[in-house]
Amino acid sequence: MRRRAFLRGLGAAAASGVLLGRPGATEAPPAAKPVEPARPPAVETNLADFQAVPRGPHAIPGPFPGRVVRVTDPRALVGERLDPKAISDMFARGLAALSGREPRQSFEQLFSPADVVGIKVNPVGPPLISTRLEVVDAIVAWLTASGLPRGQIVIWDRFEHMLAEAGFTPARYPGVRIEGLQVLGEKGTAWRTPDGRHPSEERFDPQAFYLARGVTGEAVRGYDDLEHYLGQHVFAGEKSFFGRLVTRELTKIINVPVFKNTGQGVSMATKNLGYGAICNTARLHEPLFFRVCTEVTAAPWIRDKLVLNVLDGLRGQYDGGPMPAAACVYPYRTLYFATDPIALDAVGHRHLVEKRRQAGVAVNEHPRFTRYLHDAEALGLGIADPARIQLVEVPA
Repeated sequence: MRRRAFLRGLGAAAASGVLLGRPGATEAPPAAKPVEPARPPAVETNLADFQAVPRGPHAIPGPFPGRVVRVTDPRALVGERLDPKAISDMFARGLAALSGREPRQSFEQLFSPADVVGIKVNPVGPPLISTRLEVVDAIVAWLTASGLPRGQIVIWDRFEHMLAEAGFTPARYPGVRIEGLQVLGEKGTAWRTPDGRHPSEERFDPQAFYLARGVTGEAVRGYDDLEHYLGQHVFAGEKSFFGRLVTRELTKIINVPVFKNTGQGVSMATKNLGYGAICNTARLHEPLFFRVCTEVTAAPWIRDKLVLNVLDGLRGQYDGGPMPAAACVYPYRTLYFATDPIALDAVGHRHLVEKRRQAGVAVNEHPRFTRYLHDAEALGLGIADPARIQLVEVPA
């Protein structure tokens, strides 16, 4: 709970910015333009090491750079009831609009029957705003109908207990692996095995890490002390290790994030992987935050394996994120599709800002909330320039 309170605090802090105008306020003198605080010295990371690794044949932005498909269907969510058939139809139409091919041909364009495919969900906040089971059902059905054995499909996230809480269980998905990168022990000595190790250590790859020089995990806001921090984050030090599942087992990744905000930014495609594929993340929020979304996505274990993004907007959340905030959750009845996660986040950000304005929520469009996407474009990871993004609308 302390971690969740910490994240909510970050969201509230990020949300403080330019307030919407009030009727009748035009005669008042204009407010002074806020002064952007001086940037702290840039934290050194190992991004250059990632960039030095030759790109694989399936590296992002994939076969459709800058192309984003949006499918909306009012039948998908009526009241509180989700319609699995309507959602399956949305998935099929979105996939066809993205690829221009039939489902089996779309599969062959992105996968082979020998692949081990990881479906990265976002299980935070069920049943309100997490990745919906019905969306994952449609993905699993497509993969298996195309010839991929169920035993080569893994539904995964960082925390094992969150997957179960969101309904991703073996009973729901027989024959499909359900795996968290990390187990979360009880507070106290249960955070360590009898020999003093964290029970999740073996789940992370010591040879694959994101380095943030000088950012060690000491004195992180929201954690009582280093031992409390290590209960959720496994290791101390400057390195956030990638899960072994990601680096050594999966050959392809389907990313299934949720349409929601994190402060004035978004918690969608790149954040679902940037903060979901590594450990020791709380230390990264304050000094790096959105940079992590770009730089972890640039790592070859993500960059070369991420072949499809399906953004779950059946429900959306326009404020209070990334944790669930019931007052700000609304029926959006939309799915987005892209092989390019940068273009997807750019479109998602724009649409979320539109919703925030409609809802009368404070909007701050300072470039710092989207700079990481343009940095990603400069690295060749995708398209952030709106003039180069093609949004395809698929109505019901």
